[in-house]
Amino acid sequence: MKKVRITQIKSGIGRHRRQKATLTALGFKRLHQTLEVELSPSVQGMIESVKHLLRIEEI
Repeated sequence: MKKVRITQIKSGIGRHRRQKATLTALGFKRLHQTLEVELSPSVQGMIESVKHLLRIEEI
């Protein structure tokens, strides 16, 4: 599977509860944190729902 590097560039403060929960489920704990994840269909759906808060780079 492909790997993707995702960075949280905007805060979850003031966002809907589901968007905050999605950021937590992806593994984000703080702003400007970068994670490398494998792009499975479930992870791709989570990224799509909060893509306005993230920077996505293919590896």
